[in-house]
Amino acid sequence: MIEVTLLGTGSPMVDANRAGPSTLIRAGEQIFLVDCGRGVLQRAAAVGVGAAGLTALLLTHLHSDHITDLSDVITTRWVTTFVRTPLPIIGPPGTAAVVAATLEALAPDISYRIAHHADITEPPAIEVHEYTEGSVWNSLGASEATGNQDVGASEATGHEQAGVQIRVAPTDHRPVEPTIGFRIEYGGASVVLAGDSVPCESLDALATGAGALVHTVIRKDLIARVPQQRLKDILDYHSSVEEAAGTATRAGVGTLILTHYVPPLAPGQEDDWRALAASVFPRQIELGDDLHRVEVHPGVCISR
Repeated sequence: MIEVTLLGTGSPMVDANRAGPSTLIRAGEQIFLVDCGRGVLQRAAAVGVGAAGLTALLLTHLHSDHITDLSDVITTRWVTTFVRTPLPIIGPPGTAAVVAATLEALAPDISYRIAHHADITEPPAIEVHEYTEGSVWNSLGASEATGNQDVGASEATGHEQAGVQIRVAPTDHRPVEPTIGFRIEYGGASVVLAGDSVPCESLDALATGAGALVHTVIRKDLIARVPQQRLKDILDYHSSVEEAAGTATRAGVGTLILTHYVPPLAPGQEDDWRALAASVFPRQIELGDDLHRVEVHPGVCISR
């Protein structure tokens, strides 16, 4: 079974009730954080997960709302881990540069803590790996198997811990590129996390036959009515509710999990959003507030 928790269902639009985009995946003993929008560690704390307990951080792309709290994840992991445990960060090309810039911004804080604590003798231990497609978490040396480049680590991210397998494929969020989606498999269950994307063949292929698809969505019918062109600009590189449902239908997934609601999903509107998805996707549809959880079993999904 894989447990999906929508830690943050918000967007760049600040919402007092929704943290920034982030999803927590529990697969056996492994805990993966997918994206790290504003407030992510506070939401994770609400389900008993701290930065020290993360197996890896997975980044779908480098838009600010998806990495707002990267510095918090890095710093909190560093100061709450008492045995050196590098944090794997897996993302698209550009991730290493963003992490390096984040560490540079944190340089004063890092120096203060090293000077103050006798048991902190080095900066945060991070292993950055950049991919656009292929296997990224398995028993093989993933970079050798896929031809992708590892950045900042002496070994590939290959792991076969508790049978968890992860692979990635390109998505389409242009002009933001490259962007990737993740497929996580464990014990016969599978979950695909699309990130921000319009429909595309590579996402369809990645999601084919998955137990659940976690997809960011916007209401194009509502956004088209706003007067500001800057807000209308988002129409051409995000999926509408119906388009995300179309991806789920083409891929034959078991459950569609909606997140990253734009405009913010207001109380009482859930049925409207669900009806739009249901007009295209005939199976289980999940959406809700931060901390909404869905259990994905082989062939069965149970929401909580």
